Amino acid sequence: MLKVENLVVSYGMIEAIKGISFEVNDGEIVTLIGANGAGKTTTMHTISGLLKPVSGSILLDGKDITKVPSHQIVSMGLAQVPERRRVFALETVEENLELGAYSRKDKAAIAADMEAVFEKFPRLKERRKQLAGTLSGGEQQMLAMGRALMAKPRIMLMDEPSMGLSPLLVHEIFRIIEEINKQGTTVLLVEQNAKMALGIADRAYVLETGKITLEGTGEQLANDERVRKAYLGG
Repeated sequence: MLKVENLVVSYGMIEAIKGISFEVNDGEIVTLIGANGAGKTTTMHTISGLLKPVSGSILLDGKDITKVPSHQIVSMGLAQVPERRRVFALETVEENLELGAYSRKDKAAIAADMEAVFEKFPRLKERRKQLAGTLSGGEQQMLAMGRALMAKPRIMLMDEPSMGLSPLLVHEIFRIIEEINKQGTTVLLVEQNAKMALGIADRAYVLETGKITLEGTGEQLANDERVRKAYLGG
């Protein structure tokens, strides 16, 4: 479904991503784990068209999207849940969800999908007329996920969905990620909580200073001594 080949991304003279290749197959949860500064968010931004690579290619369903503008990539079935939520603080919950469906014209289906989001996230339904900036961190994360779902993506990129959340909410967010996946959405997950991420991942890659150093199933990496020492606390 998604294939990244020999991707190189630079910020000026600094090479942040150094020729990485990986793929996400239809129906999978694939996770990228790594320390701060490893290049995880840069990779996500490049896939979704917010950054342009120096070289390499990104294929979505066999189509090269490397030079496609980000708003067109959304229309092709890829949506991103950004790091730190990035909700529209001065818009209501409902308006944020409507903005998630900006590329769609099917009003009846959009209304039905909004109700489906409210069913998945009951707390958002209770706050549908509330300004997004007044929500708690967990509620904002749910809103960011709901907003991405409104684009009807076939693949969803999630960047650090557990960041800053209480342990109880982290478990809830990961449960919802699994539910979204079971309902037919492929997931590429970037996450510092390696234990939780590997626990739900079909496959995983370790990113270190812009290079992929390990890959395998979620279970294989969770049991790998190097991963355990570096990311799982021993």
